[in-house]
Amino acid sequence: MNSDKINSLITTLEAEIAHYKISNPEVSKSNVAWHIDHSLKVINKVCETLQKSEPETYKNNFSFLGKVFFFLGFFPRGKAKAPKHVIPPETILKADLISQIELAKANIKTLSNLDKNAYFKHPLFGNVNTPRIYRFLELHTNHHVKIIGEIVGN
Repeated sequence: MNSDKINSLITTLEAEIAHYKISNPEVSKSNVAWHIDHSLKVINKVCETLQKSEPETYKNNFSFLGKVFFFLGFFPRGKAKAPKHVIPPETILKADLISQIELAKANIKTLSNLDKNAYFKHPLFGNVNTPRIYRFLELHTNHHVKIIGEIVGN
């Protein structure tokens, strides 16, 4: 397990905070701030859920769909709906993005100390345990980093 890729993506999100108000409806109905906030909420909620999980209750029910996306290395656009607890608020403040970045950096550091069967339940993929978590966070965050790049015109 290696946190280098997800840490690099968090650094990319941090750099994009400078563009947080930019929108491009041809790329996404959401602005840059929404994609940053959502990505950070996913990282932080997933890490917190893993920390609180009970590894002895883990069942390997990782779905075929999850295996396909992990193998392909991307998520298709516009196919999934974000769960309520990771949907950004109506108004996203720059200060909130900055504090979520710091929390994400700290949370990623905790992953290497977790039991291999610490897990969270993904609505489509089933249980995602610690060995799969870096890949999940990389794929999800990269999905939104690419959208941000298109919105900004990178």
